[in-house]
Amino acid sequence: MAQVVFIGAPEADAQTFQRRIRADLPDIDLFASNQRGQAFEHLAGCEVLIGHHFQFDDALLERAPDLKWIQSLTSGTDAILKLAALRSEVVVTSTRGMHGPQMSELVFLAVLALTRDFPRMLRNQANKVWERWPQPLLYGKTAVIVGVGAISESLAPRCKSFGMEVCGVTASPRAAPGFDRMFARQDLKDAAALADYLIVMVPHTPDNENLIDASVLRAMKRSAFLINVARGAVLDEAALIDALNGRRIAGAALDVFRETPLSSDSPLWGQERLVITPTVGGMSDVYLDQCYPYVRDNLRQFLENGSDNLINQVSR
Repeated sequence: MAQVVFIGAPEADAQTFQRRIRADLPDIDLFASNQRGQAFEHLAGCEVLIGHHFQFDDALLERAPDLKWIQSLTSGTDAILKLAALRSEVVVTSTRGMHGPQMSELVFLAVLALTRDFPRMLRNQANKVWERWPQPLLYGKTAVIVGVGAISESLAPRCKSFGMEVCGVTASPRAAPGFDRMFARQDLKDAAALADYLIVMVPHTPDNENLIDASVLRAMKRSAFLINVARGAVLDEAALIDALNGRRIAGAALDVFRETPLSSDSPLWGQERLVITPTVGGMSDVYLDQCYPYVRDNLRQFLENGSDNLINQVSR
C-alpha cells in the first residue's frame, strides 16, 4: 500500500481531495492536511508527496527518506528542482496543461484593460468624472505570443475569436491550432515589431533570463503593449520602466515579478501605464477540479507500475 502525503491549500482543499481519492483509489494510505506542519509529522515512510511548488523546501524532503515521487499541483516546478535535498532518483511531475483557461482569461483582462484604458475609467468613476474617448478594438490587431506550449495553445484560439492575427515565437517552430504564423526564437525582434500585444509565456531557464530586454522593447511599436504572465526573470524590469517612461511602448501588464510579493518601494508601482496583478494567473475557483484528474491518474499508474510512465514528468 503506497503511503501518500497531500499538502493542501485554499484552492486545493485537502479534505475534499481525501474524499475523492478514497472513493477512487481506496488502496492508498493517504494523509491529507491543509496544514504543512501537520503533514511534516507524517513523512516517515512517505513514498509520494503532493503539494504546490511553494510548499516544498529542503527540510520537508529531508524528513522523507523513502520518497519516490513528487507531484506538484502547479505547472511550474522551478522551486522544487532547485532544492539541495531533492535526490536524483525522485521523480517530479507537474500539472502542465491545466492552466490554459485561467491564464488566457487573465491575459484578456490585461489586454482589454490596457486597450481601453480601463484604469482611467475606474479613476473617473471614483472621482465622479464623466469622460469619453474613442474605444480601440482588438479586431484586426496582432498578438505575438512568446513561448508556444499548452497554455499558449489555449490562448491562441481565444485571440482568434476576437478577430486577431496570432503569431508565435518558439525554439521549435511548428504548426499549432490558432496560430497564423510562427517565428524562430532568433527572430524574436522581427516578431516583436509586428506585435500590438507582445505576450510572454516562456518558462524561466538560463537561456530565457532577460529574454525581453531593451532591444526587444525598442523593436516594438510605440502603440504596442507588453504582457508578462510567464516568470519575472524573463523580463528586464529596468528596461521596461525606461521604455514606459520614454513612451517607447504604450503600456504593459505584469502578473509576475523578480521580487514576489512586490515591495512597496518598487518603482513598478509608480508607473501610470502599467497594470499590476499579484501573481494570480494560475489561480481559479475550480482549481482542484482541474488538477485532480492529473493526480488521480498518476496515482493509479504509480500503484500499478511505480514511478515509470507518470504523465508530465519534469526533465531533470
